[in-house]
Amino acid sequence: MQTPFYQLSGIKKYYNRRQVADIQELTLSAGSITGFVGPNGCGKSTLLNMLAFVDSPSEGTILYKGQKAHPFSESVRFRVSLLPQEPCLLKRSVFENIAYGLKLRRIDKSQYLKKVDDALMLVGLSPDNFSSRLWYQLSGGEVHRVALAARLVLKPEVLILDEPTAGVDVVSAQQIMDSALMASKEWGTTLVIAGHDWRWLHEICDNVIQMLNGKIIGKGLENILYGPWNQVSAGLWAKILNDGQRILVKEDPPLPSSAAIIPQRFINISANPPVQKPGEHLLQGVLVSLSLEPAANAVMVSVRTGNQKFTLQLPTEKAQEDNFFPGQNIYITYPISAVIWY
Repeated sequence: MQTPFYQLSGIKKYYNRRQVADIQELTLSAGSITGFVGPNGCGKSTLLNMLAFVDSPSEGTILYKGQKAHPFSESVRFRVSLLPQEPCLLKRSVFENIAYGLKLRRIDKSQYLKKVDDALMLVGLSPDNFSSRLWYQLSGGEVHRVALAARLVLKPEVLILDEPTAGVDVVSAQQIMDSALMASKEWGTTLVIAGHDWRWLHEICDNVIQMLNGKIIGKGLENILYGPWNQVSAGLWAKILNDGQRILVKEDPPLPSSAAIIPQRFINISANPPVQKPGEHLLQGVLVSLSLEPAANAVMVSVRTGNQKFTLQLPTEKAQEDNFFPGQNIYITYPISAVIWY
């Protein structure tokens, strides 16, 4: 059996005595594409920095290809590459920025030109137009693409992308996504991606992992319900939506502002008023989007109820049978006892 690229166990990370990550267990396979989603501040970047070995956990163990690894380990140097949210370039030309990693790797200078040209082509930039440009002559999207080229030129075993399309133009965003997928397909590069574009991540990833408060809370989509929560009766709490509806939960929240999750498997949607079972709560909403996921033979359905959005993955057959379409009035039911607190 092939050893996983990453094996994490008992990982905790503290900043100024504040815990920002608590990952009990995580395994990533060679050649896989893994996505991490969650709200800002949920710990995605912290985890990615540890996976890239630019930071170390305060507690726990990270194995890379079965061996303990840490920043500057020879086993990961030049093999794992991180593209941060806001990449910075050296105050040099585009050519020198991309060639810098080749110099550190002591690649023969005679190979620099072709390798740099090839890397620029991979990110959709013409070598003739961009090689001699200086760092300050680039747009924000071009900076991201040059920074990605500087990583692709090394053909890393693992490419880690932290919010790779945030704050860039549409053309650059698409090129960054295409270039990353090329590395996966052509070189077998393991991709780890954090982002908010859940449609794209669910389309390309083998696994999408949801994070909240520094913890992994599940795979796939989880519907996170933020407070404030108000007690309406003994053992019954509610969040008031802006259309007057209430989300009801039966278990006391740890704090009035705590986030709750109702796992997808407990949520049912229908176009017609359902027959409620004992202990179920009913909400009404509007279907706002449908997104096909061919690889999973599924359809991603998003329903908005007041200021809360519920997203579910349904088998394609069910979406067809129920004849779901955007703008349709939808009914949501779930057991009020199904909540999990974070």
